[in-house]
Amino acid sequence: MFYLSPDEWIAVQLSLRIAIVATLTALPFGIAVAWLLARKDFWGKALVDGLVHLPLVLPPVVTGYLLLITFGRKGLVGGFLENFGIVFSFRWTGAALACGIMGFPLLVRAIRLSFESIDRKLEDAASTLGANRLRVFLTVTLPLALPGIIAGMVLCFAKALGEFGATITFVSNIPGETQTLSAAIYSFMQVPRGEDAAARLVVVAIIIALAALIVSEWLARRAGTRFHGE
Repeated sequence: MFYLSPDEWIAVQLSLRIAIVATLTALPFGIAVAWLLARKDFWGKALVDGLVHLPLVLPPVVTGYLLLITFGRKGLVGGFLENFGIVFSFRWTGAALACGIMGFPLLVRAIRLSFESIDRKLEDAASTLGANRLRVFLTVTLPLALPGIIAGMVLCFAKALGEFGATITFVSNIPGETQTLSAAIYSFMQVPRGEDAAARLVVVAIIIALAALIVSEWLARRAGTRFHGE
């Protein structure tokens, strides 16, 4: 019979919370950066694009180390935020930060491609009808880019769900606080007779990832059909 122990359930629930928070927090920044890279030409654009995608090519442990020295209690940013009661190191919020940063390049890439594929004549037509730039963006650009936004969110969520290296380096592997699915699987693989628990969590991870892909495909199709049908 397939069942999860309380500790395994905690790891699953914590992973879902971290992945959802990371994705939703990264989304507005991802949309802004993707629009900037897709629509504007400016000095240093290649550098900005490189910095955005840097987590994809850096070893995750390096990203985790950089987060630790930046957002740790003794870090420049972390020490300042601690004065306001905001702590990331060795907290689940830090895991969400690490996961959001690791998934950010995938989010931006998908949304940027969606923005670049939009026919600019549709936006120009809306402008000629009296809509200002903000209204054009909210009523034309965003709806047209919605399938790409959904795809980017799913990629970011999946990356956050499976993130391990940056997270464990930045916030360690604390059961009930920062022990995600990946960290729990790793922990179970290090103890005698832990293979069964690790296998159960692997199955859960596959189910969650597959469900996210199916739902995203349905939402993307629904969004595209709804907009083009209006």
